[in-house]
Amino acid sequence: LPFVHWEISCFSGIDFEIIIIDDGSPDGTQEVAQQLEKIYGSDKIVRKLFLFPSGTAYIHGMKYATGNFIVIMDADLSHHVRLDFMYSPTVYRKQKEGNFDIVSGTRYKGNGGVHGWDMKRKLISRGANFLTQVLLRPGASDLTGSFRLYRKEVLQKLMEKCVSKGYVFQMEMIVRARQLGYTIGEVPISFVDRVYGESKLGGNEIVSFLKGLLTLFATT
Repeated sequence: LPFVHWEISCFSGIDFEIIIIDDGSPDGTQEVAQQLEKIYGSDKIVRKLFLFPSGTAYIHGMKYATGNFIVIMDADLSHHVRLDFMYSPTVYRKQKEGNFDIVSGTRYKGNGGVHGWDMKRKLISRGANFLTQVLLRPGASDLTGSFRLYRKEVLQKLMEKCVSKGYVFQMEMIVRARQLGYTIGEVPISFVDRVYGESKLGGNEIVSFLKGLLTLFATT
């Protein structure tokens, strides 16, 4: 809990709210969210429990978001959440500078990078992005990352258009955005791998990604 207070302090001077979509897993998320709600108020910390989600966390989060911009970040310990909080004001400033519809964190541009991955994982990620760049020409350097800022109305429109699941979903969001003429800015980020848990990336996910890539190539 103490480090969460520090991360929230990064939003000083920005009108914000944090929406926590939890699936009821016994990892202490609800307990921490309840404590934060008591400290910062229910107008800043909005917590929602969905035991049997009918859609993605994005859809549920949008229902309760009151601002003009939505920053998406994973909270399943797949990477260091602290860094996402630190970068959030940066992507917000980037949006203001270029009036972008989307600002995406990129590991493959400027001083961005990845820490904690073995060579196999790095090759898979680089290979996926290379194939996507060659086939789809998306206009963005990192297609599989999930740390992004969206205009709320843009995110809603993209969610209506996107049909992919899993790892292909993030890629399709950027490809559809380019197809619809939305502007995309990028901010270099350092990605630090999970400390707890295990990655779900395996053979089935790789095959699914390749199928999704070919489908997008054929339909965009």
